[in-house]
Amino acid sequence: MTTVEAAGAAARGTVVLIPAGALEQHGPAMALGTDLVRAEAVVAEVATNLPGRVVVGPSIPVGVSPHHLRFPGTVTLTTGTFAALVREYVTSLHRHGWTRFLVVTGHGGNNAALTTVAQDLLVSHPDVQFAWSPLTALAGDAVAALRPSAVHGHSGEAETAQMLYLAPHLVHTDRLEPGTTTPDQLDDVSRVARHHAQPTLTLPYDRLSPNGVLGDPRRATADDGAAIVKAVVGRITAFLEDWPAS
Repeated sequence: MTTVEAAGAAARGTVVLIPAGALEQHGPAMALGTDLVRAEAVVAEVATNLPGRVVVGPSIPVGVSPHHLRFPGTVTLTTGTFAALVREYVTSLHRHGWTRFLVVTGHGGNNAALTTVAQDLLVSHPDVQFAWSPLTALAGDAVAALRPSAVHGHSGEAETAQMLYLAPHLVHTDRLEPGTTTPDQLDDVSRVARHHAQPTLTLPYDRLSPNGVLGDPRRATADDGAAIVKAVVGRITAFLEDWPAS
């Protein structure tokens, strides 16, 4: 877009889609930028589904990842820095007429900060409607069809499947290896953290898994990833179709 085209898109009441990711370890086989790759790909597919109704805003490549810092290559923002970055993206674009924003995050560590931003914007910019969405969590049915390990998640079956579908050149298939797959591999505190969805207990990933992987990524296929991505794209698209402009 040029600035002229941006002005026209804002005047049409388009929704700004902002992909957010992380730069963090994804086990020995996947790229540090996995979360951004997935978020950008999903946003691109959603935009294709809704021509003229959305615009793709600037990506946020680094997220909130202190729980991965023991693994080389990980870069993290504090929650305050990440939240400030999101707010400043929104407030900059709001000056030009955009009022609806959807952040699509490939990294769960960003979730709490995004909720905080949403609450703050209710006061600072009451005419702004700010939404955010995860990726894999929207496709619980497709993930369940994978029959993942008893312990699964980061860099496991579902995430690896998505990358095999979206960016297979970024997966070193010869390095795929299981991480923690059963509760008996966890220490007592980690077992509590993984067993209970609520209350939430946050732990560093090197405590949960020596190689940073939860699950067995060797079981993932590109077809599994396609099913997950299709479900995520469909549900985000449906939300946007239902979201009125006023």
